[in-house]
Amino acid sequence: MFRKFNFKGWLGLHRERSVERQTCLSVLNLTKNTWVYMKIIIVLFFAACFVTASFTFNTLAEEKGLGTINGTVKAKKSKYLKDTIVYIENVPNAFEPQKEHAVIDQKNMTFIPHVLPLVKGTTVDFLNSDLVQHNVYSPDAVADNFNLGTWLKGETKPFTFNKLGIASIRCNVHVDMLAYVLVLQNPYFARADNEGRFSITNVPEGTYVIKSWNERFKAEDQQVEVKAGVISSVAFELK
Repeated sequence: MFRKFNFKGWLGLHRERSVERQTCLSVLNLTKNTWVYMKIIIVLFFAACFVTASFTFNTLAEEKGLGTINGTVKAKKSKYLKDTIVYIENVPNAFEPQKEHAVIDQKNMTFIPHVLPLVKGTTVDFLNSDLVQHNVYSPDAVADNFNLGTWLKGETKPFTFNKLGIASIRCNVHVDMLAYVLVLQNPYFARADNEGRFSITNVPEGTYVIKSWNERFKAEDQQVEVKAGVISSVAFELK
């Protein structure tokens, strides 16, 4: 009526399953450890790449005779720092303007950006993103006293700035709208951040006059010597 229980067979089967479980756990542990090792290797690989790239960049900068100018702009109130541009007045070379057009938008009855620095010969696309008509003109000789007319939302009109200097940009439909274009001789310029810090990189070796421009205030020009692979420092105080 009852079958005879095969204890030896059951014990053998139990041992086989125990071995299988242990094997599976070993494989899982091995897989987990392998993944940990792989992550460590990946992190080390990217760290090595970063160090190599930094070393290569610095080496190339030294070989090409390039340096960096770091500095600060100070003002009585931090809000006065907005849109301050720092630039090298002249670098002995001829510089091609950027091929891609710069853009000044008219949005929410405001020119954006309020201040645009660029290299002489750069074309600016003036865009209207408002639902109302806007006009773009400049009363300054730097911009040939241009008047691009009046147009509706979505339309764009270009103008190329071929003279050095500062051009004010206005809208004769909305007299409160105002922007500035700084037409510069070279691409070695920077916009100060909210704390007044700026950095101009890849500057050729030499001694330069470096200037600042601010819509409200002025600062004395500074002279800076740039050496290959060296960070030069300069400070401006708006008054």
